[in-house]
Amino acid sequence: MNERTDGKRGLRIATRGLYTLILRLALPLAVLRLYWRSIKAPGYRRRVGERLVLGAHAPKAGIWIHAVSVGEVQAAGLLIRQLLERVRDEGILVTTTTPTGAARLGELFGDGVAHRYMPYDLPGIVGRFLDQVRPRLLIVMETEIWPNLLEACERRGIPVVLANARLSARSARGYARVPEFTRETLQRFTRIAAQSQADADRLIELGAVGERVRVTGSIKFDLRQPASQRDCAEAMRRLWGQRPVWVAASTHEGEEALLLQAHRRLLERLPQALLVLVPRHPERFERVAALVERQGLALVRRSHQDVCGDGISVFLGDTMGELPAFLAAGDVAFIGGSLVAVGGHNLLEAAAWGVPILVGPHTFNFAAITEMMLEAGGAARVADAEALAERLGVWLTDAALRAEVGAQGQAVVERNRGALERLLGVIDEALASQAAS
Repeated sequence: MNERTDGKRGLRIATRGLYTLILRLALPLAVLRLYWRSIKAPGYRRRVGERLVLGAHAPKAGIWIHAVSVGEVQAAGLLIRQLLERVRDEGILVTTTTPTGAARLGELFGDGVAHRYMPYDLPGIVGRFLDQVRPRLLIVMETEIWPNLLEACERRGIPVVLANARLSARSARGYARVPEFTRETLQRFTRIAAQSQADADRLIELGAVGERVRVTGSIKFDLRQPASQRDCAEAMRRLWGQRPVWVAASTHEGEEALLLQAHRRLLERLPQALLVLVPRHPERFERVAALVERQGLALVRRSHQDVCGDGISVFLGDTMGELPAFLAAGDVAFIGGSLVAVGGHNLLEAAAWGVPILVGPHTFNFAAITEMMLEAGGAARVADAEALAERLGVWLTDAALRAEVGAQGQAVVERNRGALERLLGVIDEALASQAAS
């Protein structure tokens, strides 16, 4: 028994050592990749030293929250507002991986919350960061699992909460390939607040301590748009005019061509229909604009502030922070990343506005929320571009049906609010466990 235990421990140490070695060897490539990405998104070349914890010190903060990009920052915003009331004197530091996430944080909080880029997960780098920040709690949003960071926090007695946690079956299969290493890593979380029972079950099966896992739901259900957002949506609708409008949100490489194919078919039935096309990544705006123009569809770009007359077929949403207004102003929303095998994106922002939703076949990133919406009748799934065009044709010509579907989705959002309060309870448990140890 002891030999078996020692063998597993040795395997875990060896696997973590291999992970660290690979990451160390890949570090120059990771930095080069930032500069490569900065060709199209200049934000990636700025403040590179922060990712290596070189140069200016990170500010000391009582709570450190890691939120990868825009979606995680948006969800974390609700939590941050609550925590700011609790830790006025200690401060909050938020790390992101992407410049777009950093920009969104700035839009939400200005200088009220400190920001740094997430340090690379190497022991020396992570150690320097923790020495500077000295947090009493780390909150990691959704699915970020960094073994060396977790090990360093455990060694220093810093509790770590995995908040709004989700783990698709696909991701779980990947982690299962290194079972002992995954088990050790997951057991270092002080608490895990899972979005659904399925997420919780997968995490426990991979090795998370069952007593530390709570099903709290998704805090994205608690998102409430400010009243000013409705004013923005109404202004946007006036810009588009009184015609059928569908919004394709957070689209990905290879998906826009399919959406334009569906839009061409829709135009045969509804010549005045407008597609509001919003790519997920800003560095792709130019490529998507060129794709639309190559297909001969009349295009205006939001960033150019051009008039969107009746002859325009595609409105490119190539700005940041306006997607909520686009969704609220549209008649139908298609949620991207689902016609291609990206796994889809969050449906709740559109549903909260009472907008009927369409998704493609690939929604594994938001499986629980998507199934909830489909079962309630607040969304529908389409298999391909042809099916998308067909469903759009039906919904965009039947206002009563759109209102019914939208109301059903909105009801799902209202029924599932309360996750934020439950998550705050989990955070309190984690802090109490630290105080007791």
